[in-house]
Amino acid sequence: MTGELFTLTFAVAAPFWALMILLPHWSRTARIIRSPLIVLPGLVLYATLVLPAFGEVLPAVMSPTLDGVRGLLGTADGAAAAWAHMIAFDLFVGRWAWLDSRERGVPALIMAPVLMLTILFGPLGLAAYLAVRTRWARTAAAPAVEPQRLG
Repeated sequence: MTGELFTLTFAVAAPFWALMILLPHWSRTARIIRSPLIVLPGLVLYATLVLPAFGEVLPAVMSPTLDGVRGLLGTADGAAAAWAHMIAFDLFVGRWAWLDSRERGVPALIMAPVLMLTILFGPLGLAAYLAVRTRWARTAAAPAVEPQRLG
């Protein structure tokens, strides 16, 4: 089951990445990506992997050591859980960058490689976007994004 959950993790996030990168100007893309619930499938997969092993995971994250984290991640369940964690957070960061870039008027052709970098190397993609966004101030014409509500 762990292998299937590992494979499913990226599959549930990929459509949202495809919308942001390949269809950034499609009217439904903005409506879909605005919802913070797009990360929910990845979070559910993460919970499915972590909660059964919570007794083992909690000590490793409460008082982390290199050997403890290596031992946790060195298992199939630990690696799959870490993958789900990364995919969910990378998608959340990519979503934020995409929404912020729309407000700032950052061209989609500039955002595509930034989003690809975020998919592949999360923190480096975030760093790239933080560098890119300094060139574009929020435009007065761009409405502020409404506060997001869950549900």
